[in-house]
Amino acid sequence: MQKIRCVVERITYQNPENGYSVLKCRVKDYSDLVPVIGNMIDANVGSVLIAEGNWKVDAKYGRQFVAENWEETLPATVYGMEKYLGSGLIRGVGPKFARKIVQKYGVDTFTVIENNIDLLIEIEGIGRKRIRMIAESWERQKEVKNIMLFLQEHQVSTSYAAKIYRQYGNGSIAVMKENPYRLADDIWGIGFKTADQIAGKLGFGKESFVRLRSGLMYVLSELSNEGHVYAGKQQLIEKASELLEASPQTVVMTMDEMLKKEELIPEKNIRQNDEEKSMAVYLPPFYFAEVGVAGKLKKLAASPAGDQLYTRLMEARKSTGNEALSVDVDAIQSKTGMEYDGVQADAIRLAATAKVMVLTGGPGTGKTTTTHGIISAFRAYGLRILLAAPTGRAAKRMTEATSLEAKTIHRLLECKPPDGYQRNEENPLEGDVLIVDECSMIDIILMNSLLKAIPPTMRLIMVGDIDQLPSVGAGNVLRDMIDSGVFPVVRLTRIFRQAQTSRIVTNAHRMNEGRMPDISNGKTSDFFFMENEDAEAAVPQIVKLVKEKLPGYYRVEPSQIQVLTPMQKGVIGATNLNLALQEALNPPEHDIFMKGRGRVTMPRKCLHRSGYAFREDDRVMQIKNNYDKEVFNGDIGMIESVNEGDRTLTVNFEGRSIEYDVTELDELVHAYATTIHKAQGSEYPIVVMPVMMNHFVMLQRNLIYTGITRAKKVLVIVGTKKALSYAVRNVTVTKRNTLLRERLSGKGAF
Repeated sequence: MQKIRCVVERITYQNPENGYSVLKCRVKDYSDLVPVIGNMIDANVGSVLIAEGNWKVDAKYGRQFVAENWEETLPATVYGMEKYLGSGLIRGVGPKFARKIVQKYGVDTFTVIENNIDLLIEIEGIGRKRIRMIAESWERQKEVKNIMLFLQEHQVSTSYAAKIYRQYGNGSIAVMKENPYRLADDIWGIGFKTADQIAGKLGFGKESFVRLRSGLMYVLSELSNEGHVYAGKQQLIEKASELLEASPQTVVMTMDEMLKKEELIPEKNIRQNDEEKSMAVYLPPFYFAEVGVAGKLKKLAASPAGDQLYTRLMEARKSTGNEALSVDVDAIQSKTGMEYDGVQADAIRLAATAKVMVLTGGPGTGKTTTTHGIISAFRAYGLRILLAAPTGRAAKRMTEATSLEAKTIHRLLECKPPDGYQRNEENPLEGDVLIVDECSMIDIILMNSLLKAIPPTMRLIMVGDIDQLPSVGAGNVLRDMIDSGVFPVVRLTRIFRQAQTSRIVTNAHRMNEGRMPDISNGKTSDFFFMENEDAEAAVPQIVKLVKEKLPGYYRVEPSQIQVLTPMQKGVIGATNLNLALQEALNPPEHDIFMKGRGRVTMPRKCLHRSGYAFREDDRVMQIKNNYDKEVFNGDIGMIESVNEGDRTLTVNFEGRSIEYDVTELDELVHAYATTIHKAQGSEYPIVVMPVMMNHFVMLQRNLIYTGITRAKKVLVIVGTKKALSYAVRNVTVTKRNTLLRERLSGKGAF
């Protein structure tokens, strides 16, 4: 094999799935840039690489260097130093300052930065503040490079280096050597398998306690990602044994030790008769959340409300002996100008006396109208009303529907990292009633945090559609509350006249009833079906719909159109659709008008991370809760600016500008297309949704129902009747491991 030393000038292509990269590099004695290909996912523009491999001539792309191994090194030439400093790896130094520094110090540049950085004050425009920034970034970069070398040495992707450094600082390598499994516990995005790979290279035995412990934690964590609050004991043993390739006996011994240390918590599972299967095993946060939710809900329901409406009604019922006495719905109708049917009127009367109540129903059944009537009744008696929803978009919709401010649950609870929620038992919410919308999205952990902040005298009204997908997080809170039979529940089933003209609404209900949607199309319809059996051909068809056809026909911007798909991966998964839609809607270059020069083509500013290009004006989604930035899983924003010198970009989330360093970009994905799961709680004017047999493992009734109900004005399904029919028939929704229903109803020894 041969070796070349090269400077990365351009990243032509990177595949984030397997790391395959095509780099255009400057190589000594070659006048043109040399294509270097191989698994180099972590190479940056400006990096100096020593690559080992062979030359080959490709029939299509010409001469290329195929790298088998590579390592990054500091550049030795003046040109390389300037390119490295100006690449954005060192914060505070862009191309302009890189040129000035290298012109001043030449080949001694890195020696100056390393040993006598204060000399940079001699460079015009560089002050003390910038010198501090450069010094911190230089030290950080050095340590990150050491971590990268350590990971490379152990054949682990070096893309984790910056995350590891952020978590452990200069002690990173020591932590990895002592117990690499801590990476899986402490760092989002690093799983057990990566930590296990490092541990194996460091000589940790297959049946060492730290490995078995981490494996058990990983299995429980993976089950929670599937929505389960606990694992059955036997289920946990089997899954952990398979993952760890360890004997069930050693897994049981490890589990028993963890139970002794209370790292895991056991509970009798009354859903199982078999003695071996009768133990539920919890991670502590989920156990305490489930117990907490059950206890707080029961206590809240049993306590009298503190507002005057409740007090007056209870006194009037006592003095008249009329237990059905409640508010005058006719008076509320006169005040609001709305008419309520019998079930809606009952809901309003029930809400007037209820402490905890659930209002559920599908699209077009009047949940919003009924909620508005309940609010009107409360306001007539001067009650202080709080409104909340799990996501920013759902809260915004609630505000528009009620003309009252609605907050996300995180904002309502005043989340302030690192201290957590400021609203809790010691500092509860202030008000008489809390109405929460889109409650099917609320998981057990968030529900517990919310209930901690609700004082005993406050009322709680939960609104949601239980036929939608359950929460992304663990638990099935809304359904468990309804199934427990403990709280009053109002189900709205009648589709109102104005909603009957919407085929989106009627088809959603048809699907829920197990009937095939009406796909006859028609000019006046808001529900369209476009037959296409070829997944490859569906991609350009969807792009054309979003870019040209729908904007042209409905006179809307493409930003008003959302593509929803059942899966993340595959030809018509969200990842591939995003690449195609980004190229069509926000390409690398764009035309702008410049005074004196007319229309000119300019490149969009851009940062690369893990093979993806993040450009100005890209639509992106946050995919993890980030309490420091106060942005949460599912929030959608627009990249409003990119600083290529500092390697940062700014995303606008509903009017809030949030900055991301390049190493934080794995928290963002493009959002021209998203999975239906990620769209929960959101509505979009126009939705385009592929439904094809490629997705068959995900084709479930509640998933497609949720996708259909995200469309406010127009829905276009691209796919096959067979796939749609399969989804209608498939109601085998995976049951979630949760004991909240039993805890609420008092069944079992709880």
